[in-house]
Amino acid sequence: MSSLPNELWSRILEIGIGKSGLSYKDLCCISISCRLLHRLSSDDSLWNHLLSSEFPLSPSPPSNSSSKSLYKFRFERDKERKIAAHKRVVLRKESQIAEHSRRLHDIQTRVSQEKIKAIQTSTELSHLLRVRQASVALNVWQPEVVRGRQKQMVEQCVVPAESRIRALEMELRLCKQQIMGLEKSHRDEKGRLDKAKEELVAMKYHPLREHEPESGRENEHNIKRKKLKSYNSLREKQCKTP
Repeated sequence: MSSLPNELWSRILEIGIGKSGLSYKDLCCISISCRLLHRLSSDDSLWNHLLSSEFPLSPSPPSNSSSKSLYKFRFERDKERKIAAHKRVVLRKESQIAEHSRRLHDIQTRVSQEKIKAIQTSTELSHLLRVRQASVALNVWQPEVVRGRQKQMVEQCVVPAESRIRALEMELRLCKQQIMGLEKSHRDEKGRLDKAKEELVAMKYHPLREHEPESGRENEHNIKRKKLKSYNSLREKQCKTP
């Protein structure tokens, strides 16, 4: 290293920062390699270029502070901004998880209520079917004991059995349809809850990563899928042409 002049090393660092995309981490690693590179990597022109490229909207640096110290100040301030934004994103995601959990609990409660209603309807329907069988059996000869029991069952029924049976059968079908719809809603909501929990784990694992909204990721995925589909259709047309 001593065989090369300092101007050449400075030019190498300038090219690395300007064209090769060296970051502040690379520059810090270079600065601890030796005393010469430590002195050269602290040059204001290098850090000023990093300032203009990474913080272009920041105000111009004051004359009494070096570019390196100003970069450190703005870096720490940007880091605090990212941490605060991350906390807001995490709180928002936790509130979404709580909302999904609440909806799951409501759906489970409604499913339990519909199942209880279906059991009660089925029990009443079964009773009315026995009453109808008993009323039909009264028209044929039977022992007096059996006939009396069936007659008592028919007399205890205060509503017309046929109309009530049709109403109960319809109500039972509606209960089953409602249960199937609620179970599907439960599966969908459970999937959304699991996805939100996975996203929360990823957010906590990468606290300083810029997290995009879910809709933005879906739009990007749809665009990539459309491009891939058009590319495949173009390839098929090219293969078909002689």
